[in-house]
Amino acid sequence: MDENDFEGTLVLEKLAEIDKVDAFFEAIDSDDFGRAKALMRAAQVDAETIAVVLKKMGKADGKH
Repeated sequence: MDENDFEGTLVLEKLAEIDKVDAFFEAIDSDDFGRAKALMRAAQVDAETIAVVLKKMGKADGKH
């Protein structure tokens, strides 16, 4: 997956299916990469997308 093709909405939709959107945002806000990854895995987000999300978390400067 090209990072430019990343669609965050799809990740959020999958997290919503398991009622974990709030927990995911809490993980992002606290820079808890392990928790964010675990939540995405639980939501059955593919590994390639998880890698992009974690990369974006690492680069985050408040604009993502």
